[in-house]
Amino acid sequence: RQQKWKSSVSTQAKMPPCDFVPEKYESYPYERMQKIREQNVAPSLRTYYKKPLLLHQGHMQWLFDHEGRRYLDLFAGIVTVSVGHCHPKVTMATQKQLARLWHTTNIYMYPAIHEYAEKLTSLFPDPLKVVYLTNSGSEANDLAMFMARLHTRNFDVISLRGGYHGGSPYTLGLTSLTPYKHGVANGFGCTTTMLPDVFRGPWGGSHCRDSPVQTVRKCSCTKGACLAKDQYIEQFKDTLNTSVPKTVAGFIAEPIQGVNGAVQYPRNFLKEAYQLIRERGGLCISDEVQTGFGRTGSHFWGFQTHGVVPDIVTLAKGIGNGFPMAAVVTTKEIAGSLAQNLHFNTFGGNPLACAVGAAVLDAIEEDGLQKNSEDVGTYMLLELAKLRDKFEIVGDVRGKGLMIGVEMVTDKDSRRPLPAEEISQIWEDCKDMGVLIGRGGLYSQTFRIKPPMCITKRDVDFAVEVFRTALQRHVERAA
Repeated sequence: RQQKWKSSVSTQAKMPPCDFVPEKYESYPYERMQKIREQNVAPSLRTYYKKPLLLHQGHMQWLFDHEGRRYLDLFAGIVTVSVGHCHPKVTMATQKQLARLWHTTNIYMYPAIHEYAEKLTSLFPDPLKVVYLTNSGSEANDLAMFMARLHTRNFDVISLRGGYHGGSPYTLGLTSLTPYKHGVANGFGCTTTMLPDVFRGPWGGSHCRDSPVQTVRKCSCTKGACLAKDQYIEQFKDTLNTSVPKTVAGFIAEPIQGVNGAVQYPRNFLKEAYQLIRERGGLCISDEVQTGFGRTGSHFWGFQTHGVVPDIVTLAKGIGNGFPMAAVVTTKEIAGSLAQNLHFNTFGGNPLACAVGAAVLDAIEEDGLQKNSEDVGTYMLLELAKLRDKFEIVGDVRGKGLMIGVEMVTDKDSRRPLPAEEISQIWEDCKDMGVLIGRGGLYSQTFRIKPPMCITKRDVDFAVEVFRTALQRHVERAA
């Protein structure tokens, strides 16, 4: 039943102009699309929103639905459209390669894979100079685990609770969010450890994070000390001393957790965790599927923001701006462990994927997108922090660059998650006013804001005003 309630709060937000004109939609009517979805598309592929959007065209940070309505895309196809929808440079490079050579497997040499391998690895510090190209993030993390086990001749892999590392039977053991877990045996040899979440976890304070916005929690640390970090490291040691053998294969972590809602750890946590893992013969894997390619602003790779150099780095999503490709970057020695037997990937690093990947790297550099992520992301974080100070239900604003989470609570003292139906209303309201945002967190309580890296401060002003209106309406609704 449709709600009769009508808000008195109307939006002052003016959508920034866009001179792009979408083509006329000429496919099936909406109702037929819905029917096909119900009958022929696997039901595990769920849609967002009460009335799912039927999207027809994209241009940079904008999406257009079948009726020609424009939306500001703040979720980028789940943190995947890095340089902008249908970016002209990437589109052109793809078309050029399409006309030349789509596919011949890597048993032959062809220019694209060599050009791209050199270009991509030049962005990594030594000794991370060897790349194995795959098709998806799950596949990349799968392979990273496999390499770590082969190389160390150990078996156990540790991951953080709340982490998302893929949905394959192998990587599901690393993924630590109940909604993704299926009741079948998976992830033998995978152990999770406490998430050092300084907002929701047992310890946290007002200086812990590498972010322009800190938590509202108070802290009694002296300068240069972080009690929260020390406590979480104790928990990490506890896992090492109780749950795994004396030697391990590795430890995997995202520099900022993505699906769990842009969760950040205390500074230096990863540095100390890496050291503890290496003491036990393990390799350190950085899952950069969401944090890579300049999204965090200050650095090109998320691991650099922690002052560490991993042994293996996994990449996907933004690597291809929406083209299905992924990669594992590691050292010559570790890569060599896989060469003892055959390991083959038909589509990984095919000419088309490599042409796309190279064009994405060019676009990031030429459009200054890392700098834009830092400037626009910091601006957005600070604007959202003003809303946190104004609204009791906005518990935490966090992140770095254009990797942002806004965690919703019933009140700041209890930090209890705002009920899902209330969050859904705010989320639907934002969509109705033309702004698309993601959801994440254990209770789906965190709004995930990870737009194409080309968005502007003007877009941010519009989005923040829309969000403010939606929050205002929620307050009125609750009253």
